[in-house]
Amino acid sequence: MSLWKATFDVPYEAADIFSDILQEAFAPEALAVSTSEVVGSNGPLVKTASDWNEVEAHGLWTLEALYEAAPDETVLRTLLKPAEKTTGISIGKITIAPLEDQDWVTKSLEGLDPVRAGRFFVYGSHDADKVPAALIPLLIDAGQAFGTGHHETTTGCLEFISDLIRPGMKVNALDIGTGTGVLAIALAKLTHVNVLATDIDPVAVKVTERNARKNGVGPFIKARTAKGFGHPVIKAHAPYDLIIANILARPLVSLAPSFRAHLQGGGTLILSGILRQQETMVRNAMRLQGMTLVSRKPKGDWVTLRIQG
Repeated sequence: MSLWKATFDVPYEAADIFSDILQEAFAPEALAVSTSEVVGSNGPLVKTASDWNEVEAHGLWTLEALYEAAPDETVLRTLLKPAEKTTGISIGKITIAPLEDQDWVTKSLEGLDPVRAGRFFVYGSHDADKVPAALIPLLIDAGQAFGTGHHETTTGCLEFISDLIRPGMKVNALDIGTGTGVLAIALAKLTHVNVLATDIDPVAVKVTERNARKNGVGPFIKARTAKGFGHPVIKAHAPYDLIIANILARPLVSLAPSFRAHLQGGGTLILSGILRQQETMVRNAMRLQGMTLVSRKPKGDWVTLRIQG
């Protein structure tokens, strides 16, 4: 999947304001937004909420936003005008360029340490000798899809699965936005029942199938390319006792009616990819569909929600 990056610099004190606008925009919709100090920037230290940290308050910080397609600079500048008005800061040059043609996901994830999440132990091939006997192993090597178990959103989902699902439990489950397939594989390993896993990216579907085979649950995982609920196989297997969607907050909101339509009465939704400031928006969307919050797992800037239908 070809990805594009938009980059510009702003003073430190305004970085969060501009970042929030990019993160929450419907169009263009960012896959990720990050901020980092510009090398060589100068300024005094500032007191943060946690303690005195080495942060350059008046130095320049770089904002980077990742997109599936090249964003239009005029659209971006229009989107950011309210932040310019609020802060009194005018954005200078915006650089829009494709990412280097390389397996950048693998490159960024190489050498990650194993992760324990509930009863699961997520590890790469290089850590095969570290798997504890008492935990359920999930072999997920870095590759051309998102979701190795290291991100707070994936960990939150795995912990909910660990909390809710008993070994051998008969459950009809759907994993939307499966990425590497780690959540579907975790379910299959626990229950030994079929799990339907979908993703908008066909590369992710292939990665999921490969990872399922590597984890010995290939026959239990049916992986398909689909946007949201847009595949006939999803409707054919409905209603679901459990639907897991680790995507982004705004797609979750737009899918709320579909969650309701495909979820068994009293069934469970596990939703993630939600920044803390977006939680209320997602919860309200589900409540409008007659679904209620049962519990939540906040981790860092993110939160994972358990919703009952």
